[in-house]
Amino acid sequence: MIRRFAVLGSYEAFKKSVFDLSKIDLNSYKERQMKRRIEALIAKCGIDSYANYVSKLKSDEVIFDEFINYITINVSEFFRNPEQWTLLENEIFPYLFGHFGRELKIWSAACSTGDEPYSLVMLLSKFMHLGKIKIYATDIDKNVLEKASIGLYHEKSLKALPNEYLNKYFTKVNDKTYQVSDAIKSCVEFKKHDLLKDNYPSNCDLIICRNVLIYFTDEAKNKIYSNFNNALKKDGLLFVGSTEQIIQAQQIGFQNYKSFFYKKA
Repeated sequence: MIRRFAVLGSYEAFKKSVFDLSKIDLNSYKERQMKRRIEALIAKCGIDSYANYVSKLKSDEVIFDEFINYITINVSEFFRNPEQWTLLENEIFPYLFGHFGRELKIWSAACSTGDEPYSLVMLLSKFMHLGKIKIYATDIDKNVLEKASIGLYHEKSLKALPNEYLNKYFTKVNDKTYQVSDAIKSCVEFKKHDLLKDNYPSNCDLIICRNVLIYFTDEAKNKIYSNFNNALKKDGLLFVGSTEQIIQAQQIGFQNYKSFFYKKA
């Protein structure tokens, strides 16, 4: 792709227009990464300036939805980083049950297409009946939430899924596509949520937010981590991604518990 920084116009004005249209604050995302993604999308649409692209966003719902879906990061799979799910099963859930009982309040934040909250339900089903499980799952992108609610997945998303769950909770639709069962879907409540501006749920026992905050500025990260801390019960846990860590966690009210898990002090 030919770099067109000079001809696109003012990125600052574009960010303001995006906020007015969607309430997504691009100032909270790392600018170099975000500009590269947006410029690639503008080039794909054959548009020559930010201003003309904003006009398209205002007038064309399909292009607007494509833009929201493109700038939000939606890379997910079932049981991503399997060793961390083994830790969840063998140590984290027993710890949570011991502190908070069996009816846990779990929030899957930035849940993307639902792979993560559905994985949580399947893992919890080893400890309790499905009727006792409820996962609160949110994302800023309504399109991925719709996909999550439908529950159709390409086989690539299932590569780390243990066979016991694949055989029990999925139906093969065709050679490449699987449908998650209604029994699993009924355990998850999906809702649109912006981590930067919307109210957070309260009294959570476990919050999972993985491989998302790496795209935010340090200031935005600290704000979100602080909000996560406030959303947790005392001794509740935050589960982060394998490429993430909370710098100066104690200043936000966390302490290291296990690799990728932080406990509210």
